[in-house]
Amino acid sequence: MKCLKRNKVLFYYALYEGAEHLTGEDGYRTGEPVAKYGDPVEMHANISPASGATRTEIFGNNEDYSKVIVTCEKDCPIDENSVLWVDRMPELDEEGKTDTPHDYVVKHVAKSLNSISYAIDKVNKRR
Repeated sequence: MKCLKRNKVLFYYALYEGAEHLTGEDGYRTGEPVAKYGDPVEMHANISPASGATRTEIFGNNEDYSKVIVTCEKDCPIDENSVLWVDRMPELDEEGKTDTPHDYVVKHVAKSLNSISYAIDKVNKRR
């Protein structure tokens, strides 16, 4: 039921591509790695409201996250290193790149026989 077309909403995700090292004014590495992500990809899935019992049953009682995304696409590439645009859509340029900061991160992935559930957490809540 959660994978019905009418229950799906638009969001974007970007996959982790590795770390990029910052360089200082002198051209040497600073030792600070910065996460590098791919271009945002459009996707439709069921996204729960900010609270609900489904989160507690799937991921346990002590987890800290905001929403749950459920998809029936078994080949969905989203993982714990991915970033998401759920409440704020990215403004894409002609090449599909964005400067809009993501607003959610993936905390946990729970795969079942017919679906995948993602526990996601709002970024500014964590700071």
